[in-house]
Parts: sequence; structure tokens; C-alpha cells
Amino acid sequence: MRQYLSSNMIVLVPQAEIDAAVQLLLKLKVDYKQMTGQDYKAGCPPSENLIVSNNGPAADDCDGEDLVDPWNVSASSTKGVDYDKLIVRFGSSKIDKELLERIEKVSGQRAHHFLRRGIFFSHRDMHQILDAYEKHKSFYLYTGRGPSSEAMHVGHLIPFIFTKWLQDVFDIPLVIQMTDDEKYLWKDLTLEECHRFTVENAKDIIACGFDVNKTFIFSDLDYMGASPQFYRNVVKVQKHVTFNQVKGIFGFTDSDCIGKISFPAIQAAPSFSSSFPQIFGGKKDVPCLIPCAIDQDPYFRMTRDVAPRIGLLKPALLHSTFFPALQGAQTKMSASDPNSSIFLTDTPKQIKNKVNKHAFSGGKDTVEEHRKYGGNTEVDVSFLYLTFFLEDDEKLEKIKEDYTSGALLTGELKKILIETLQPMIAQHQERRKQVTDEMVQQFMTPRPLNFKF
Repeated sequence: MRQYLSSNMIVLVPQAEIDAAVQLLLKLKVDYKQMTGQDYKAGCPPSENLIVSNNGPAADDCDGEDLVDPWNVSASSTKGVDYDKLIVRFGSSKIDKELLERIEKVSGQRAHHFLRRGIFFSHRDMHQILDAYEKHKSFYLYTGRGPSSEAMHVGHLIPFIFTKWLQDVFDIPLVIQMTDDEKYLWKDLTLEECHRFTVENAKDIIACGFDVNKTFIFSDLDYMGASPQFYRNVVKVQKHVTFNQVKGIFGFTDSDCIGKISFPAIQAAPSFSSSFPQIFGGKKDVPCLIPCAIDQDPYFRMTRDVAPRIGLLKPALLHSTFFPALQGAQTKMSASDPNSSIFLTDTPKQIKNKVNKHAFSGGKDTVEEHRKYGGNTEVDVSFLYLTFFLEDDEKLEKIKEDYTSGALLTGELKKILIETLQPMIAQHQERRKQVTDEMVQQFMTPRPLNFKF
């Protein structure tokens, strides 16, 4: 809530309304540039003789805005989204060296390579989570998955790999929301398909190694009807967010179904410990930490604005960068485009073919030029993928040095990535084979979890 002076009175404006207005203005600027080919400048209308060009990706020095929301990600630069600008736009805080050192001190563990390499780069109130933990007060983790297809891709693993690390080092409970209701509302899918995808995706999530005694996975379609407390929190959030606010925050239009308009409250509800009485015994004051990609932040900016008005704690967040498509960092990997993605069901041959054929290269056009000038690791997808999946810092740095100097060719770099991904995905497939329907039911049954408050 912020105060604004208008004539002789003070007007209190909810933060959610301010965020909604800012997001709407940013969207209008993006729309303006798409229509005119020019950046918007106040008082400077577009030229009457303007010719809109379509010359492919914007140049690296383009000053356009990146488009980032829960459903769309596109960057104005071949280097991908400018995350420093995004931190300013979203009003979050950068994960700096001081916070990294504090996480290591409080957890007693070396920071995960996702933190060390800036893959998780932004946060909201992480210091408060660590303050509480140092005072022997537990917190819980909340993350989720929108099950829009039977097979997940490697990019979907990122939040779960990191969440498992957090669960292990802090020894805390975890809730995982499967938003099958959302996918029914947004996609051309039946309710039965969405629920089936939930079960299949849950098997991939369980295969990441989560502790069944500390993890609750739930389907919105199942849990909301079975948990009065969860639904009550949904209704509380719905009452405190206006239609105008959700239109501004999420870009909804008058043509969107009412299910979409109300859905953000459902994604907000797991942020509150009182939504899970079987786990927290009705406690309302257990802090929540949400690891997620930063495109999900609009949901939780709304949640954090509403929380104090309904007497609940604001959730804290850790934001990750996007996992790039094979074709380049200007957009994220998508399950709807098989050629942009490496799926967890892919065979070693399919992985090899996809990387060799589709992975965008930062190398030069000829071997001679590459040997002389070297490659660009900032845009090379094979190198970017290795920053996610190659845990050895020294080996990664050596690969970077060799590629930028020209000693390592693009084909050789792709070979390193292929040899990293093939065993990783094969091992995941073996673990997934061990996950039975009975195990899925155990994870998805509402029950007490084993942890200390």
C-alpha cells in the first residue's frame, strides 16, 4: 500500500494496483513496438511513412523491452532476457555474494551450482527466511508444475533439482501443486487428459528423488474439493483482488473465460501454511519459500500484496532464469515444440540428433574464422545447457576458455553436451521406471509429514 497526495486528501493505492498499471504500460510499449517497429517515446508519434520491417531477431544492442509473463517469454536480444532489467521491472532483489555466503553459513553446505552460476538470480525476502531458520523456526517449500503434456522436458527439471537440494540441506517439508485445472482452462484438453498428465508428470517429479515423508504432491482438481481450508484461502484471495487488477497483472481480456480470471487465487493459496492443516496442524505462521522461474512472479506479487490484508504471511521467493530453447536464448524451451525441446523420454539417438541439428551455435561460419576469433558462449546453446547440467566448475571454465579462444570447435562442444545429457536422461528414465502408481498415490495422499516446527 502506498500513499499519494491528491489535492487536499491522501489516496491509498494498493501495491497490486500499482503493479497492474506498470505491467499494462509495459505491455502497451511492447505492442507499440511490434506495430510500429519503433520504441515508444512520449510526445513522439510514429512517422506517417513508417515501413515496418521483418528482418529477424533484434540486434544485441536493441533497447526494446523483453516480454515476460506466465505464458509468454521473448527477448529482444540474441543473448536472451536482460535479467538485471527484469529485477528492476519486477522490484525483486539480486542474489548477491553476501546472500550466497549467508545461505552457505546457515545451511552448512556449499551453495548449489544453480546459485553459484546465477541460474537462480533473484529473490524476495530470502534474508527473512534465513533469519527464521537461524532462530530454529522451520519453513516449507512450495513449487509446482502445469501438466500440459505426458512428457516433461529437461527444462522442467530445473526447479525440482533445486527444490530437492533445498529440501535436503534444510530438512523441511515441500508441497508441489499440479495445476491440472489451469491447463484445462488454457489448453484444448479434456479434464481427464489433464488429470492423466498430472499422474504421469508426478512420476517424473518423484524420480528426482524427493523424500515421501516430507513431500506432498497434489492435483488442484482433487485437493481443492477435499480441503475446506485450502478453498477458504482461495476465496479470501479472490475477494481482495479486483477484475481490473488481474487484467493489468496478467493481461486478461473480456473474452477470457471466468475460470482464467479466478485461477491466480488458486496458485496463491499454497503460499499459506493454513491451506494444509494435515501438515501444519492449522498453523498460520509457517513461512513459505517458493523456488520458481521468474515468469511466475506476477502470481506471487499479487499474493504478497493480498497476504497481510487477510492476516497471513507473505511468501518468499527464489527466481530462476529461463531454460533456453534449442534454437536460442530469445525464448524458453517449450513442450509444444518437439524440435525446441529435449524430452525426458528421448533416446540417446534422439538427443544426439536434436543437439547436432537444432542447438544454436555461437561459433563462427568457418573453422578458420573460429580458430582465429573463437566462439561466443553467451549465445551458444550447448554451452548454456552445460551451465545447468555440468556440475564441475573447473571443467566448465576450461570449456569456456577453449571455446572462446577457438581451441574448441562447435561440433566438439556439442559432443560434450550430448555426452552429458545422454547418461543423465537415461538415469532419470531408470528411476522413473521404479515409480509405481502406488507410490504416486502415497505422495498425493493428504497426510502429516515428518518434520520439526
